[in-house]
Amino acid sequence: MAKPIVLSLGELLWDMLPSGKRAGGAPVNFAYHAMMNGAEGYSISAVGQDELGDELLVEAEKAGIHSIIQRNAWPTSTVEISLKNGIPEYTIVKGVAWDHLLYTRELIDVVEQADAICFGTLALRSPESHDTIIELLKHAKPGAMKFFDINLRGDHYSKELIQELLGFATVFKINDAELLLLRDMFDIRGTSDDDACRWFMSEFGLDYVILTGGSTFSTIISRNGESSTLATPHVEVVDTVGAGDSFSGTFTARTLLGDSLAEAHRKAVNTAAYVCTANGAWPEYPEHMPDYLAEAQAK
Repeated sequence: MAKPIVLSLGELLWDMLPSGKRAGGAPVNFAYHAMMNGAEGYSISAVGQDELGDELLVEAEKAGIHSIIQRNAWPTSTVEISLKNGIPEYTIVKGVAWDHLLYTRELIDVVEQADAICFGTLALRSPESHDTIIELLKHAKPGAMKFFDINLRGDHYSKELIQELLGFATVFKINDAELLLLRDMFDIRGTSDDDACRWFMSEFGLDYVILTGGSTFSTIISRNGESSTLATPHVEVVDTVGAGDSFSGTFTARTLLGDSLAEAHRKAVNTAAYVCTANGAWPEYPEHMPDYLAEAQAK
C-alpha cells in the first residue's frame, strides 16, 4: 500500500524556549508526526533569506519532512515561549516570512496530490497568505481529508475566518478553552460539550469533530455515529509544545492507513503523551511507542 500524502499549510518557525530554540510551527509539527506514523509528510511554508531560515530548512530536512519552502525578504519567524508548569505561553511576532506566501503552480501541484491537508487560523492572519491558502484549499482532490486544527493564538483570528475555514473542513479539532470561546461566538449556549461539537458537525457537514481537554480527556465524534473518549494518561511533563499537533498528525495518518476510530484515537493519545515527556515538538520516536493508556489501566 502506498503511503498516504499528508500536507500542512502554514507557519514554520523557531520556538524560542527557555532551553533554547527548536524548530516548530503547528502545521509543520502535524506533518512531522503524520510522517512518523506512516504517511509521507509535506509542509508548505516560507522562511526568510537569513541565517535562521537556512537553519530551519536544515532542521526540516534532518527530521525527514518534505518541505516546499519559499524564501523571501521578510524575517524568519520566531515565537517567544515561556513555560508555566510546562504549559506554553506564546508571543508571536507579526510581519514574518510565512505572512507572505505566494500562490504558485508548484504549490497547486502538491496540494492536488494530498490525501490530507492540515491548516489553522494563524497562517491566514495576513491578506497575502490568507488568499494563497484559501485558493490552495480549492485544489484539494475529492475525498481528501481537510483537517482544520483551529489553534487560536492571541488576536490572530475572527469569526469570519473561522466560518470560512470550517466551510472547507472535513475534520475540526478544538480544545476545551477554544470551545468555550466558540460557544459565545456562535451563540451555542445551554448544551453539553458533546452537543456543541455535534452542532458544528451538523452545521458544517464535518466527518469528525475532535475535542481535547489537555490533561484530562479527548473525545472524537464521527459523522457515522461512532465516538471515542479517552482519559489523558499522566506522564512526567517536560513541555507540552506540539503535543496537540502530534495528536492530530497521528490520528490523520492512522485513519488514512485504515485504523478504526478507536485505534487511531488510542495511538494519537499515546503519541501526544510521549511528546509531553520530550523537549520540543519534533522528538525522535522510540523503537516502540509506550502504551501509556495500558499502563494507566494496569495501575
